[in-house]
Amino acid sequence: MGYSVEIKIVSEDKKRFLDLLLVADEQESMIDKYLGRGVLFALYDNELKSVCVVTSERSDICELKNIATYKKWRGMGYGSKLIEYISTFYKGKYKAMVVGTGEISSIIQFYEKNGFYLSHRIPNFFTDNYDHPIFENGIQLVDMIYLKKEL
Repeated sequence: MGYSVEIKIVSEDKKRFLDLLLVADEQESMIDKYLGRGVLFALYDNELKSVCVVTSERSDICELKNIATYKKWRGMGYGSKLIEYISTFYKGKYKAMVVGTGEISSIIQFYEKNGFYLSHRIPNFFTDNYDHPIFENGIQLVDMIYLKKEL
């Protein structure tokens, strides 16, 4: 990570980030369900590296709906930097942040490293809500695994 990391809130033309949002959620109609009501954060380090979208789900809970980093910049701390930023941004506004993901150990470990812990699961979420099978690292996603972080 360079010395010029800047995180901006994007309020107009959020769809211009669709290429990166599709990395984390490969069905545009699912992204459309939360992008309009969510807050989009874009992380730049000279150029765009990562984005995330956070929605308000209840008066005390916000949800990290999408977080993605361009492939060539993964593993360099940009995703963790975004989580650190949004955790501080939402502290005092919400009691907790949740995130849902597929049952992929490396992704779950990433969230755990960033202060999240396993909360609950929604059986058959991916098979019930997507119009095609979703695979991550060659594994078909079936259940949605929710993790939670106290703010």
